Amino acid sequence: MTVESVQPANPGTPANAGTPANPGTPANPEASGLREPPLAGGAVPVLGHGLKLVRDPLAFMSGLREHGDVVRLKLGPKTVYAVTTPALTGALALNPDFKIDGPLWESLEGLLGKEGVATANGPRHRRQRRTIQPAFRLDAIPGYGPVMEEEAHALTDRWKPGGTIDCTSESFRVAVRIAARCLLRGDCMDERAERLSIDLATVFRGMYRRMVIPLGPLYRLPFPANREFNRALADLHLLVDEIVAERRASGQKPDDLLTALLEAKDDNGDPIGEQEIHDQVVAILTPGSETVASTIMWLLQVLAAHPEHAEKVRTEVESVTGGRPVGFEHVRSLTHTNNVVVEAMRLRPAVWILTRRAVSDTALGGYRIPAGADIVYSPYAIQRDARSYARHLDFDPDRWLPERAREVPKYAMSPFSVGNRKCPSDHFSMAQLSLITAAISAKYRFEQAGGSDDTTRVGITLRPQNLLLRAMPW
Repeated sequence: MTVESVQPANPGTPANAGTPANPGTPANPEASGLREPPLAGGAVPVLGHGLKLVRDPLAFMSGLREHGDVVRLKLGPKTVYAVTTPALTGALALNPDFKIDGPLWESLEGLLGKEGVATANGPRHRRQRRTIQPAFRLDAIPGYGPVMEEEAHALTDRWKPGGTIDCTSESFRVAVRIAARCLLRGDCMDERAERLSIDLATVFRGMYRRMVIPLGPLYRLPFPANREFNRALADLHLLVDEIVAERRASGQKPDDLLTALLEAKDDNGDPIGEQEIHDQVVAILTPGSETVASTIMWLLQVLAAHPEHAEKVRTEVESVTGGRPVGFEHVRSLTHTNNVVVEAMRLRPAVWILTRRAVSDTALGGYRIPAGADIVYSPYAIQRDARSYARHLDFDPDRWLPERAREVPKYAMSPFSVGNRKCPSDHFSMAQLSLITAAISAKYRFEQAGGSDDTTRVGITLRPQNLLLRAMPW
């Protein structure tokens, strides 16, 4: 079987959606009468828009469309271009004049390296995509089903009825374990998956601060937070080296992503380098685990905040499984469950901000974009825009039923991006998210526990500040 149906029916890509009018690059930008994008309001001397972006970044990004389709931002002395419409974010992602780069990716290079698929560009990126893509083909996903099932049910078995769940640690744990056990198979992965989940939770706490508050040498001072961050980052890289070394020494070649990397060739037909193998493993494990974990946290929050949908998911699971434990083979039939996942990703996308950099003097939507300019856009703002969605702030999974999904403008919902930067693990991620949602909803309903704080924590990803829930048996 396939898991095509775990994707909403053409989310954000309705049959009547067209290509944005003249979104791309004219042959000669200087001679084509291009306009200068307007300056967004609210800039202050010296800091420009930086203060607003730090104080309330989600509200700031969500309000930019009022100033134009493309607007200029001042971040200190630097000019950054913000894109605010679905059509132009699609054009940006599909246009080779814009590459993966900018402040977000620069902040991640210390974690992901410069030779992995997440941060590479051009021919290297295309070669790397060809290497890793077979691990995420639709016909490969069912092979991961038993691990996904085992981890989803182990998650619910750990919870005591009526007990309090630390949703942050539990979400990281299941996301990392599934990724590690499916993509880096081996007897050593059970123990190492635990270390990976602890390290990644610590590392990502510090990454956003380093992106928006570039204090440089101060992050090298021996403050407790810096020591904890450095220890976790070092252990993460050590773990990856241990995993690669042990696989080489074993001589085993299971059908997994690590085997594909160890047998991959570069453009000259030679084996790829050790650093690239290392960076590829980190790039596959890290962003995927972080974004999936953040989404699981929001799904838990949604199930607690919307008990009517939690009940509907439970009823659907029971109807599809006949009361048996939910399995991978059931995911395709869980229509409402899948739509709950998609709607949670719409309102609370893990990846809320993305950056690109102009390769050369170019254009976007009739506006001039100079070479070397940084461009920023926010999936959070795009996916909550009232121009694209009726009752845009309501949690409404039924908006992803086929007859209603056609109303959504093209590129207004692209949770896994588009074009050559589209996440290769989209079907893998959707399958595990739907299976986890079904497994926990079949067994428990959820209530906020004392001390819980489900307000949004803004970092490199979005997640609840400190979500604590009580797991109550049905």
